[in-house]
Amino acid sequence: MKRFPAEWDKLNVLLCHDWLTGMRGGERVLELLCEGFPNAPIFTLFHKPKAISPAINSHKIWTSWLQGVPGIFSSYRYLLPLFPSAIELLDPPPADILISTSHCVAKGLRPKRGTKHLCYCFTPMRYAWTFYDEYFGHSRAKAALAKVILPPLRRWDVESSKRVDRFVAISRHVQKRIHDFYGRESRSTAGRPATRPATAGST
Repeated sequence: MKRFPAEWDKLNVLLCHDWLTGMRGGERVLELLCEGFPNAPIFTLFHKPKAISPAINSHKIWTSWLQGVPGIFSSYRYLLPLFPSAIELLDPPPADILISTSHCVAKGLRPKRGTKHLCYCFTPMRYAWTFYDEYFGHSRAKAALAKVILPPLRRWDVESSKRVDRFVAISRHVQKRIHDFYGRESRSTAGRPATRPATAGST
């Protein structure tokens, strides 16, 4: 059964996902988009084909320079500060619409002028705002590292949010985070619009 209106077949669509290393909830969302837009290329930081479904692997997949880093699939979390520049160095072609599925940096892809950008947001950058203890831990050394790494990541996350024309949040909790961290309105999958936006970058 077709999931999208027939007129959407005429759209030139690009897809962007943070990384492709397994089939979790975010990849299932991407899989649905792949079914709806079978000709859309996918832009991502790195891609492990054996861990990804045939529905996604059937698409043309463009990866960043991180794909060539030895041991990337086991060590990529240590390279978090490099992710913003890596996604920005990808060079997508002109298109009608870019759909990013993002919990880290996918929304930071730079589309060509005239391309509309819809971001399906799982959360604002996961490790920069609300889950940094999960990433950095609680040791003094890691806490000191976080103080150096987090401020520029948060600034980039807010600044790159301005490249998105419209946000769709996976839940109302995420909708509130988009409002609080980015100062942006969004729609949630629950269907309720956000309240009046706060100042960009407020916490």
